[in-house]
Amino acid sequence: MKKIGILFGQERSFPEAVIKRINEKAEKGITAEAVKIEKIFQNAPLGYSVIIDRISQDVPFYRASLKNAAITGTAVINNPFWWSADEKFFNNALAEQIGVPVPKTALIPSREHPTGTTGESFSNLAMPLDWDAIFEYTGFPAYMKPFDGGGWKDVYKLHDKEDFFNKHSGTEQLVMLLQEEIIFEEYFRCYCIGGKHVRIMQYEPRNPHHLRYEVGKAPSSEKLLKTIEEYTLKLCTYLGYDFNTVEFAVRDGVPIAIDFCNPAPDADIKSVGQENFDWVVETTANYAIERAKAQKDGQDNLTWGKYIKSSVAGTPLNAGNLPKGVKASETIKEVKPKAEPKAEKAPVAKAEAKKTAPKKAASPKVAKPSAKK
Repeated sequence: MKKIGILFGQERSFPEAVIKRINEKAEKGITAEAVKIEKIFQNAPLGYSVIIDRISQDVPFYRASLKNAAITGTAVINNPFWWSADEKFFNNALAEQIGVPVPKTALIPSREHPTGTTGESFSNLAMPLDWDAIFEYTGFPAYMKPFDGGGWKDVYKLHDKEDFFNKHSGTEQLVMLLQEEIIFEEYFRCYCIGGKHVRIMQYEPRNPHHLRYEVGKAPSSEKLLKTIEEYTLKLCTYLGYDFNTVEFAVRDGVPIAIDFCNPAPDADIKSVGQENFDWVVETTANYAIERAKAQKDGQDNLTWGKYIKSSVAGTPLNAGNLPKGVKASETIKEVKPKAEPKAEKAPVAKAEAKKTAPKKAASPKVAKPSAKK
């Protein structure tokens, strides 16, 4: 029997719904449950073919446990080694390398010395920094946020350099990003699962938390939606995330990737609304089953992104290619029962895209509005 486990913290609606949906499918030899940890010994399996990780970013013990599980053969969603290494500033640099537009962004050292260091630890850092060049690069208004943060924590809007220095003085040991403000006409948040299933959701980050999926107008064009889907697939393919959200602010018709390091994205029914919740539960369940079928004991079952693969192979990044069998075509927009894909057959993605593709004359569609991030 292959077990799919979900590792989670305070959230309940999403993990419980995914467990229920996987078990409802009654796939022969596959079952799902909440992960149970009684002890962790080095190189000892946890007993799960697949683990969906929703909490290790906040619990170092879990992160170490998942790395141990991965080396003993568990397919962990998302790869805990890459998740440990990744952060938002690197994300932006990679996006530029592969041709995805991002805001102008500068890295800012922490206001206070990290614990255990002194001023002598920073002899390579010019003091003061070239603040004039930094401010000219990003411009004002600008946003300041942690380089590896999330959940809208410690995010500041800055109006001028005095505002920057005032707010930066309270950031303590946080390493921050200073990023140009994108004045946008449209905003989108996209789920991406398995590097091939994309759900584009209109989103309004300026609304109250529970109303951010309430937009009230249709997307401006089908072409824009296709570009957003292509960028979403490209980013998640290069990063190697099995489950991620990507956010785009559209300025002058150009989608600019704002935030795409969200490997445990919000999926609570109260936040995302019923239709988005149904889609993410169904798609996660299908993908977890697919990974369980493909999982093989005694080998690495993790997803590694194209950036890592190119680095290991010593080849240049190629911005033009997506994985075999994957193309940006029609975004999945509604939950429909589907036959389970067979393990290790890439053409499944192409078959599913054809199954959900609209007639050529159809107007562009996107997930219907609901409620927040």
